Amino acid sequence: MAINYDKLLALKIPDAEHTYTDKDTILYALGVGLGHDPLDLKQLDFVYERSLKALPTFAAMLGYPGFWVRDLDTGIDWVRIVNGEQAVFLHQPLKPAGTVVGKTRVLEVIDKGPGKGALVYAERKVFDKASGALIATTTQTTFCRADGGFGGPPRESPPVHPIPGRAPDLVCDLATRPEQATIYRLSGDRNPLHIDPEMATTAGFPKPILHGLGTFGVVGHALLKSVCDYDPARVAAFGGRFSAPVFPGETIRTEMWRDGNVVSFRASVPARNVVVMNNGRAEVKG
Repeated sequence: MAINYDKLLALKIPDAEHTYTDKDTILYALGVGLGHDPLDLKQLDFVYERSLKALPTFAAMLGYPGFWVRDLDTGIDWVRIVNGEQAVFLHQPLKPAGTVVGKTRVLEVIDKGPGKGALVYAERKVFDKASGALIATTTQTTFCRADGGFGGPPRESPPVHPIPGRAPDLVCDLATRPEQATIYRLSGDRNPLHIDPEMATTAGFPKPILHGLGTFGVVGHALLKSVCDYDPARVAAFGGRFSAPVFPGETIRTEMWRDGNVVSFRASVPARNVVVMNNGRAEVKG
């Protein structure tokens, strides 16, 4: 089975009603590394219900329709997919608990050619169920490594955000834990690639890798800490391109360049001298 362009563009992804509690908000924060230092009171606000705050990147988990690439008739080889790009746009600060409705659709599919894979662009809008207010918009690019050459119409990939040529204004190192992917997956992404060694080997990796959105959350934490002093209301948008996997237990270094309310960023694993997230762009308030 292969991708059918018209069929995938017309795919009906069921709306997802999602009730989440303070437990879910805390579990997500733990899954992206908050709480490593039990004496850090600013991190404590994201893992302790007393004055709980939700991380801005948690928006990427709200209204999640499940593993639709695998569960629906998409024609995609789901074993060979990785998250290529991710962004969140916050229309209002996230509440630490609530009920939302996520509406997901496929925006575009780009055939990179035989042996080069395909790109599937999707968007999810997250609404508060009670008021109908738009809370967040998330966009995701899925790189389908085994699905190039399906015969899609010629399309150009959107341009990426450039990283400044000067030295970074801020640098933040955050360690991940060896069991971090096993915690993160409890927030909704049960892809066995991130826990099953045999599945990881089948997908071409030496061992399970951290979820792309797990890396996304760690890098978002670096921005929140370094630029926003742990105030999530200051984050208006955050997104970037995944360029290499992270293995749980590695330290992620985030370099940041500030130009007004725009922060460009890039993340790497110094121990392997590899960039894991690139062309990052965030918008902050204040």
